[in-house]
Amino acid sequence: MATKLLIYETAVPVSKAKHGEWSVEPGADYGFSRNVNAVPLMAVEFPSAAAEYAIVFAGTGDEAMPAVILGVREQENLYLAKEGGWGARYVPAFVRRYPFVFSSPDEGKTFTLCIDEAFKGFNREGRGERLFDAEGKPSAYVENVLKFLQQYQIEFRRTQAFCRKLKELNLLEPMRAQLTLESGERMALGGFTAVERARLKTLSAERLADLARTDELELVYAHLQSLRNFAAMRERMGGAAPAAPAAQPKPEEKERKPAAAEKPSKKR
Repeated sequence: MATKLLIYETAVPVSKAKHGEWSVEPGADYGFSRNVNAVPLMAVEFPSAAAEYAIVFAGTGDEAMPAVILGVREQENLYLAKEGGWGARYVPAFVRRYPFVFSSPDEGKTFTLCIDEAFKGFNREGRGERLFDAEGKPSAYVENVLKFLQQYQIEFRRTQAFCRKLKELNLLEPMRAQLTLESGERMALGGFTAVERARLKTLSAERLADLARTDELELVYAHLQSLRNFAAMRERMGGAAPAAPAAQPKPEEKERKPAAAEKPSKKR
């Protein structure tokens, strides 16, 4: 499996034959996310993430998935703190599940647990948690990892349904965030969509009631509120002027596209 899952380098299936003596040493070093400027977000995470990140929708055509913006420039994560710490209270589940990930050879019918062998905490010295116990069975640690990833897949499908509804209601509009750095350099981050407030206001009472009944209206407003966090990114960049979402930036502005949202249900 090549480097197509943003933060994964060499993700391979976990097996007793290959990894029977291997262990994983969990830690608080998020250095593996250094070169990503956006990661996928599940809808269930919106309430927790909206206070600290700008939540947008990435994807092309009929496909759209939520993502949190981590940086303005390509291969830039402004939320990666010194010494590998995470510079926010909430860490997206996509990041927390590393170094594990599911792959699927049959479009989501079955899943295989994989691990990124490039993870620094992956070792044969017995540090941390064993992948297999003395009897060769998956350890309790691995069982917990499986439960986490299984729940992630459930939330992924729910998020897909939420995004399909937004598309059906024609609520998503291409957007760009503009920033002016202290040096005077102007930048724009594009390649994503956001809910258009004006379109939301035109929905019928029946449509709005349906969104409220399923708690999806709450998610929409959490997303809209989160866009204010673009302005806070100037502090992380070290003194940039306030940023603001805009529909049509000027042609001369530099544009950086966020990483596309991953579809974890498909094998890479």
